[in-house]
Amino acid sequence: MLQTWKQYFLDIKVKNNLYLTLIWRFILVMLLFSVCRVVFYIINSSYFPNMTFAGMMKIMKGGLAFDTTAILYTNMLYFVLYLLPFTFRYNNIYQIFLKYLFYITNGIALLANCCDFIYFQFTLRRTTATVFSEFKHETNFGSLIPKFIVDYWYVVIIWITMIAILVFTYGKIKKSVIVKGWKGHLVYFINGAILLLLSATLMVGGIRGGFRHSTRPITLSNAGQYINEPLEATIVLNTPFAICRTLQKKALIKATYYKSEEELDKVYTPVHAPSTKSKFKKQNVVIFILESFGREYFKSYNPEYEGYTPFLDSLIQHSLMYKYSFCNGRKSIDAMPSVLASIPMMVEPYFLTGYSGNKINSIASVLRKKGYQTAFFHGAPNGSMGFQAFANVAGFKEYYGMSEYPNSNDFDGTWGVWDEEFFQFFANKLNEFKQPFCAAIFSVSSHHPFKVPERYEGKFKKGTLPIHQCIGYTDYSLKRFFETASKMPWYDSTLFVITNDHANQAYYPEFKTNLGVFTGPFIMYKPDGSLKGTSNDLVEQIDIMPSILGYLNYDKPYIAFGRNIFESNKEPFVITYTSSTYQLLMGDYLYLHNGTNEIGLYSFKSDPLLVNNKIGQFPDIETKMEAKLKAIIQQYNNRMIGDKLTVEK
Repeated sequence: MLQTWKQYFLDIKVKNNLYLTLIWRFILVMLLFSVCRVVFYIINSSYFPNMTFAGMMKIMKGGLAFDTTAILYTNMLYFVLYLLPFTFRYNNIYQIFLKYLFYITNGIALLANCCDFIYFQFTLRRTTATVFSEFKHETNFGSLIPKFIVDYWYVVIIWITMIAILVFTYGKIKKSVIVKGWKGHLVYFINGAILLLLSATLMVGGIRGGFRHSTRPITLSNAGQYINEPLEATIVLNTPFAICRTLQKKALIKATYYKSEEELDKVYTPVHAPSTKSKFKKQNVVIFILESFGREYFKSYNPEYEGYTPFLDSLIQHSLMYKYSFCNGRKSIDAMPSVLASIPMMVEPYFLTGYSGNKINSIASVLRKKGYQTAFFHGAPNGSMGFQAFANVAGFKEYYGMSEYPNSNDFDGTWGVWDEEFFQFFANKLNEFKQPFCAAIFSVSSHHPFKVPERYEGKFKKGTLPIHQCIGYTDYSLKRFFETASKMPWYDSTLFVITNDHANQAYYPEFKTNLGVFTGPFIMYKPDGSLKGTSNDLVEQIDIMPSILGYLNYDKPYIAFGRNIFESNKEPFVITYTSSTYQLLMGDYLYLHNGTNEIGLYSFKSDPLLVNNKIGQFPDIETKMEAKLKAIIQQYNNRMIGDKLTVEK
């Protein structure tokens, strides 16, 4: 009997070892992912000025674990169908189906990696699953894709080359199996089933990042063990992994750093309970959120560099300006909650999380209670970026987008209405509003593909980056707006606040660091000259809402994670989040913490390139900053989870 079963095993003859071929294909994709990692670094090397050869080798080695998980996720269906223990898997049609499944799934994964060669420069993070929610309302992708292909042709060539490698090295599995009788098929099935179970076990271990019972499935934060600086985590990771690990993920967990609310509130509280005796000032409020206006582009902020904002530089001379001003996020969707509702970007953009249905207060909802007419303006197609939805949730009564704009000929062909025309529309529409009013506008023209209207070709300085002439154009559009608005009856009784959504292309190295990429202007202008001067205090986007309310002498309690800059007893701070790392600015120091351990301390004013990590050298400062950071995290997480973003009556 034993001899009979042995003969059946011998009758199964395979010329091309199916399992060795599968291993080769897995290794091939692993190699291509490593190539993507190297190319990602080369294209974006200016963002990693302190990278060493040894550091890169450590990153390459660490990245293999994340690549393994991503490739197993991507090829899950392929591996299962390939390893089914039946002889039909040698069928030519079946093998052709598997081949194209392999090409398509891995082609998409490699494309995701290639897209982040460029998209990283705008977000300073690997793309996560929120990208699907972020752009689901966009209607202009048809026109954008050809532009991206032309502008970033070299990325397309890299991707096509990798697909060609997949195709030409795929190989063939020949139909060369001989199985005799039902016993032969049974033995073949048992043999294949055992190998399938063994493969499944290996795949589970690969997806989890290890086989030990104590090993938790690896996630984005695990990249931190292979890096010297937080931003380097983006090299360790790959985009398919980042997307897979953030699908249907609840962003926040309840924090318990402080055991009692009283203890927590003593360190930090977002509850503002002003008790002003001054009369409320029914001044109009106009907020400009300027697309991509990094602080690098301003001569006023950087006297030693070339400037591209002549009008804003002149306006700053008559305004209150903060030298150390920062954004709270790296995407446009981060800016809306930060600027208008004092909600920072922590882990993921607020209105892409499961907490976006929470009740919130914003500058619009608060001022509506004081009789203000409220409106939000954005020259893009209505619904773009989810702005219209958030404006509605935030309490803006009216919304003006491309649908409300009267002349479709002013469409820039990509993003929306040209800034000059839309700013004029904005001014004229404000002139129809009943005072007092609160209005915010989000510009669109200083964006890829970095065009200006044909009539202005050559008018604005080209500078060293494609975005520079667009910055000049939007700055000119602002000048035209103020020329028009200054002749209107509401102008003198209006507070103007000017900031950006996020920084964009950077030329100078100090604007490419973990901190430099979060810079942006903070300008408050009052035509009567009552707000004027330059401050060296720290300020951030989430300070805008409470500062406006402070200026107006608003006297009701509300929730805002930022501070009122007109309250001298509030210690300035800035909170940002990047690459699984919290960044806290206080005084002269930048403090880095991953939520569990402190990982960096820098004197950011004297060390703008963040070269000298002083962690461990100033324990008193570190203890104070850690306490403040944990209090901010606990207030943010627990209020989000508990839907406590408004003051209970």
